[in-house]
Amino acid sequence: MNTYLEANKERFLNELLDLLRIPSVSADPKFAGDVRRCAEAVREKLTAAGLDRAELCETAGHPIVYGEKIIDPNLPTVLVYGHYDVQPADPYELWNTPPFEPTIRNERIYARGACDDKGQFYMHVKAIEAMLATDGLPCNVKVMIEGEEEVGSDHLGTFVAENREKLAADVILISDTSIIANDCPSIETGLRGLSYVEVEVTGPNRDLHSGVYGGGVENPVNVLCRMIASLHDESGRITIPGFYDNIIELSADERAELAKAPFDEQEYMRDLGLKAVKGEAGYTTPERTSIRPTLDVNGIWGGYTGEGAKTVLPSKAHAKISMRLVPGQDPDQITDLFARHFTSIAPDTVTVQVRPHHGGQPYVTPTDSVEFEAARRAFREAWGKEAIPTRGGGSIPIVALFEKELGIKSILMGFGLDIDALHSPNESYGLFNFYKGIETIPFFYKHYALLKKEEVTA
Repeated sequence: MNTYLEANKERFLNELLDLLRIPSVSADPKFAGDVRRCAEAVREKLTAAGLDRAELCETAGHPIVYGEKIIDPNLPTVLVYGHYDVQPADPYELWNTPPFEPTIRNERIYARGACDDKGQFYMHVKAIEAMLATDGLPCNVKVMIEGEEEVGSDHLGTFVAENREKLAADVILISDTSIIANDCPSIETGLRGLSYVEVEVTGPNRDLHSGVYGGGVENPVNVLCRMIASLHDESGRITIPGFYDNIIELSADERAELAKAPFDEQEYMRDLGLKAVKGEAGYTTPERTSIRPTLDVNGIWGGYTGEGAKTVLPSKAHAKISMRLVPGQDPDQITDLFARHFTSIAPDTVTVQVRPHHGGQPYVTPTDSVEFEAARRAFREAWGKEAIPTRGGGSIPIVALFEKELGIKSILMGFGLDIDALHSPNESYGLFNFYKGIETIPFFYKHYALLKKEEVTA
């Protein structure tokens, strides 16, 4: 296996770079043709890797790429999930090199989607190829790569519900998360959920001259800023009534276990160019970014934002707001709580609209399962050390739905790093991580097949 990987590593990298050149931005309709082109390219890669069946499955949105290799119906089946769509690259001027012209600097691949998620899902494609080429595939495998993860996976839920038999498996394997460091592997055991909304605050029926009307008419941008500022109290807690009501709090022992993961707050601040950190009182920075809910403004605009000056009192102000959720919080309920509260705090001088975008349930996977043990053993064999269980701060909205519709757990076996700048300019992915992921994944299959066999004969 290692000989095959070493002999083909340059080809593996070049194939990934080709995928990264396709601007598969699902959020912007002008890239729709490129999204489909990327789907076609992924289908071709699954076929080339040796899967018996690879196809595009149409949805009401972007297509899903599906492939499978069934070597023996009596063996366990691994369902690999990933996504080929990427975040918008804006603002382009902040990239050191063009986002869709992948560049390798300092042993890192710089491109939009390098880590999230093209680099990570492509590790699985190449690992499957290597196992098939060396007669080392011990399980059946199914692969499902979607094109709408970055916009909420709206149509994947319908696809999963309508294709339960097709997607039947024993475990879902996902690489769309991170490890602590290249010398400190980890496995994420949970994800935060998500509620994403857009708000619009409207004052006068048109933009006004700020000299003629300023002081007599409420400015919607000023109002929006005050409303947003009121959503947190001085201790960093969110002020929406009922927001925390159903949260499943971690015990002191569970928090102590998570605290075993190494964390250098000074290095964290240096990396981000900060003089201090801030968050909910009573929790550490790692806890604030993983086991606690948040509310953040992702974008805010209104009035004149072009070059030079324009003395305008705007008619409207807008903001996009995301809330990361933890176990016990339901995204639909939180969205409703937000909408009712935000509308209630608006003064009579404006009107408010809240438009829900998308959301997802939080997710926790058990650490005492055969599936998790297989992942632990895979890291131990490939890295020579134990992987530390952690909780992730991001969201993969479809994971909870997989369990609901398919009745199986997901293993979050990611290989990214915090420095990869996901969703930001200059996103990157380490060559070490790409190659180490391809090396590690086959060990999961090996140990999972052995553990499942032991489970049957026990």
